[in-house]
Amino acid sequence: MTSKDAAALDLRALVAVLLGVALASLDTAIANTALPAIAADLQASPAASVWVINAYQLAIMATLLPFAALGDLFGPRRVFLGGLIFFTLASLACACASTLPELAVARALQGIGASGVMSVNLALIRMIYPAARMGRGVGLNALVVGVSFALGPTIASLVLSVAAWPWLFAINVPLGLIAIAFGLPGLPHAPRRDHHFDALTALLTALTFTALILGLSTATQREPLVIVLGLLGIAALAAFFLLRRQAGHPAPMLPVDLLRRPMFALSTLTSMASFTTQGLAFVGLPFYFELVLHRNPVETGFLMLPWAIIVALSAPIAGRLSDRYPPGLLGGVGLAILSAGMVALALLPADPSALNIALRMAVCGAGFGLFQAPNLRAMMSSAPRERSGGASGVIAMARLIGQTTGAALVALCFGLAATQGPVLALALGAGFAALAATASFARLWAD
Repeated sequence: MTSKDAAALDLRALVAVLLGVALASLDTAIANTALPAIAADLQASPAASVWVINAYQLAIMATLLPFAALGDLFGPRRVFLGGLIFFTLASLACACASTLPELAVARALQGIGASGVMSVNLALIRMIYPAARMGRGVGLNALVVGVSFALGPTIASLVLSVAAWPWLFAINVPLGLIAIAFGLPGLPHAPRRDHHFDALTALLTALTFTALILGLSTATQREPLVIVLGLLGIAALAAFFLLRRQAGHPAPMLPVDLLRRPMFALSTLTSMASFTTQGLAFVGLPFYFELVLHRNPVETGFLMLPWAIIVALSAPIAGRLSDRYPPGLLGGVGLAILSAGMVALALLPADPSALNIALRMAVCGAGFGLFQAPNLRAMMSSAPRERSGGASGVIAMARLIGQTTGAALVALCFGLAATQGPVLALALGAGFAALAATASFARLWAD
């Protein structure tokens, strides 16, 4: 193979990975915006329609680490392509669904496909880029994830203004086919490992995280204590048996071997806390703009844009900087800026101008964009190359747990503070960003 061919191969692989990640990340966000339209069209209650969201998230949570383990065993290429094909077919099923149960099942299948994509995407980035330039690769990945999640509500609003909700899922089909067409010839191969895949361990992993997320969600919604404790008890019991079963395994599905590394553990904590801030912001801000500041939904969509735009501008720069400067320093500074931006949003005057709001949103975007790429690089580089799949799975799991926790905490804030709930959510987000900044700075002294 000539150097020119190798460059083309890398480009095809990179396009496939980034497009797949964009599709999976967007579908995490767009369904929230479309939920009222879906509920009205399918004649479902708001409470029942929430399963359009829950089915997708729980399917990802249940399968993310097992797919990451499969990526370490069979190579990330197979898991990524399988997930992408499954996601594309499930998107078509979502678009064709005519009842809420059909849509919920299709969304669960779509979540399984998205899990396959997200579990190994950074492992593929690590294979595509040389070590000296890995920061640029994770910077691009951070850009796609951050912008996709931030733009999800705006894109959904634009699509719904000209088409019915099934088109939100139908547009995934041609885009998924494009990603598959680039990925089949371009994605790099990896040798198969000599350990085996344990189905019982995968089941215990799925049970642990599904029960944990459901338990946290019911707790923040102030459900009966017996339900909350029951779910958390199931999570703890499943985790106990999981840790016992995988003890001594060379590549454990729940990667406690990686979490014993101070740099990796602190980076995971940093990621979870920072994405909790993002979840609090992107679920709470639309309510804040509409209920507290009395802006209409169209204005709300545009007011959310500065965060995404600044992330898009800053993430690639942060990726390049992460090849030269310590991730603990870059991430800590970025998260301190994010915390300050969240405080500034919570302290907005009663009738702020659009420019006033946009500037504060831009500060948040700058801080988030500066943190994300260095943190991803720190997590991937602190894991052995043969454990890239496990590291990639933990990164995706930390992001999803953070976003899910943030969204659940918004519900708790509404329960505690009624119409001032969004303001409380922003203040809580500032606290989580400060916690993340502390964890990030601590990495300067990690081994």
